[in-house]
Amino acid sequence: MTTFVISHNLQINSELTPALSGEDLATGLVNNSKVFTASAALNHPHWLARIESDLSATEMAEELVRAWKSFRLSQGHAADHSLIALGGRKDSQATAGAPLQQGSWGVDVVECSNPDLFLESINWNALKAARPADAVFEIRN
Repeated sequence: MTTFVISHNLQINSELTPALSGEDLATGLVNNSKVFTASAALNHPHWLARIESDLSATEMAEELVRAWKSFRLSQGHAADHSLIALGGRKDSQATAGAPLQQGSWGVDVVECSNPDLFLESINWNALKAARPADAVFEIRN
């Protein structure tokens, strides 16, 4: 079982691309995917939702990006921008009760106009290089 704990990094400033709540994501993602087996909204300032699947982390990330775009379109939102799923596996011990537990994946879904510029602004290559190759992913639409 693969578990993603999701945050949303909205870099688009448009009424056609509104921010999404944890409840919106938990419902919208599971309704737009046949492979997410569970979803739940989270009450946390950074982590908005948790989803689960039997897919590998990379396959699940690809499905997350696809389902996210499908959800946006089903709501009449703009989806003509880039989506990036940036994930890292939690390999260290977690605080009791924290949404992101050891073995789960923290996934930041970024909606932006220029993915290369965004990734450069967060120094993604250095962040990625500091982790084992099987503990991090980057999926773009």
